[in-house]
Amino acid sequence: METVKQLQERIAVSNHREAADIVIKNGKIVNVFSKEIMTGDIAIKNGYIAGIGEFQKAKTVIDAKGKYLVPGFIDSHVHVESAMVTPAEFARVLLPNGVTTIVTDPHEIANVAGEAGITFMLENAEGIPLDMFVMLPSSVPATQTENNGAELKAKQLKPLYAHPKVIGLAEVMDFPSVASGSEDILQKILDAKAEGGRIDGHGAGLHSQDLNNYLAAGIRTDHESTSAEEALDRLRAGMYVMLREGTVGRDLKHTLAAVNETNSHRFCFCTDDKLISDIMTEGSINYHVKMAIASGMDPITAIQLASINAATCHQLPYLGAIAAGYQADILFMDDLTEVSITDVMKKGELVVADHVRKESYFHSTGKTEFQSPTVRHQLKPEDLELHLHSSLCNVIGIRPNQLFTDPLQETVSLESGQFMPSIHADQQKMVVVERHKNTGNVGLGIVKGFGLQKGAIATTVAHDSHNIVAVGADDDSIMLAIETITEKNGGIVVVADGKVLSCLPLPIAGLLSDDTFENVQSGLLELETAFHSISTARGFDPFLTLSFLTLPVIPTLKLTDNGLFDFEKFQVIPVEVE
Repeated sequence: METVKQLQERIAVSNHREAADIVIKNGKIVNVFSKEIMTGDIAIKNGYIAGIGEFQKAKTVIDAKGKYLVPGFIDSHVHVESAMVTPAEFARVLLPNGVTTIVTDPHEIANVAGEAGITFMLENAEGIPLDMFVMLPSSVPATQTENNGAELKAKQLKPLYAHPKVIGLAEVMDFPSVASGSEDILQKILDAKAEGGRIDGHGAGLHSQDLNNYLAAGIRTDHESTSAEEALDRLRAGMYVMLREGTVGRDLKHTLAAVNETNSHRFCFCTDDKLISDIMTEGSINYHVKMAIASGMDPITAIQLASINAATCHQLPYLGAIAAGYQADILFMDDLTEVSITDVMKKGELVVADHVRKESYFHSTGKTEFQSPTVRHQLKPEDLELHLHSSLCNVIGIRPNQLFTDPLQETVSLESGQFMPSIHADQQKMVVVERHKNTGNVGLGIVKGFGLQKGAIATTVAHDSHNIVAVGADDDSIMLAIETITEKNGGIVVVADGKVLSCLPLPIAGLLSDDTFENVQSGLLELETAFHSISTARGFDPFLTLSFLTLPVIPTLKLTDNGLFDFEKFQVIPVEVE
């Protein structure tokens, strides 16, 4: 929060009475308001822009040498936990990619550890050169059809609005509760409104008529469009539409056609869920901008979606532009079309110079310790037996690089009345083991698409309740995979032939590593290599794909600790076709 003195000093610089802290000269300024390239000096005082024009008084002068000067990019909806690193480490990856602000929903760690998880994320982000704004998780648990580690009612969320980085209510996932007028979810919405916060939606699979419930309740954004038609439905309903490109939810190429020069101000970009390894190889919001430009979008329009549109969507009036009174979050680019970022300024500090992070800015002053809940269950080998009366079964069909699944009905192999995985038919056993409350719940199902030839994979990253989820070609491998990540108190593992091929521990709530992003990326690459050694499947991330097969608020078939879940019926159904 600025003081009166700081504001006085900035006005004095804008009036040429005092010297600026920094003046940037010889740059080509991208104006996201008028959509033009401007020239002029940028004067900065106390981390904010004092003015654009001619400024001679400066403590430091930066020569932009003809580079384009672009507002810092904003990720309008992201789950930091999906990168599997802490916020402090996340910042080290994002800043070189030009992302200076994120709006995050910590509902992953909240579903494991409740308020303590949210508090940890906020405290870990203190002192980092990245604005991390938090939307409070609205759906903990995501639904009442599974067991998670915590429950957050409206009365528990309300005190958290006192934190200056908390700006609204995150994606309202439990659409049936909104439609039925559930008192608690409506109170959460009213509390967010009373605090002046934005309320995010999660309208997966919803069409124009269904969206009326959302709009009537006051929900104003959505990031679940998978086609241009769905994006336009949300636009016409009055929503801000967040176009997603993550690790699994690769929807941008299918939704960009909805954007034109007339309606572009209602669109922004988000990653939602993206692994740290994919951010390092592809990028973050800068990747969205590149994709949009490559599809034919005007470069400045793409930059608007990545900056001012996201700031406007989330009611952040001092972010998203290069203009007087705005925070000095500035990207230096050699080329707009290629989005070639060389330097990054965050709040007037050059945190990335000539492609290199200045590591002195990346030491978090916040909390790094976290007392993670214990992974608890009493799984026995016989719990993995899937007894069937019929060989015609409901099978989860994965769609590579999509969150939706196909509801398949296939004939499966039986032996003594039990399901037997088939390499030939690509039908594997899927297991969800409740890990928070020691309920003994084990959900069993059949999945198609992982191409396993042997072995198993398992993870404690299982959206959104984050129980243990595994898929395997035989019960012994599944048991070994689950036992391994239980001993690690969370993580991801690949096993085969009675051996652990690769394991990435995730000791923070079973979701995050306490290691550097470089080591996490190395671990993910080792996991990928191990998976490829036991599977013929290629072209998608198997671990995050598996993680989303437990999310019942995304169509169509998913598996929870209570069993096979049908999104269309919004209830648990038998594995056998009735």
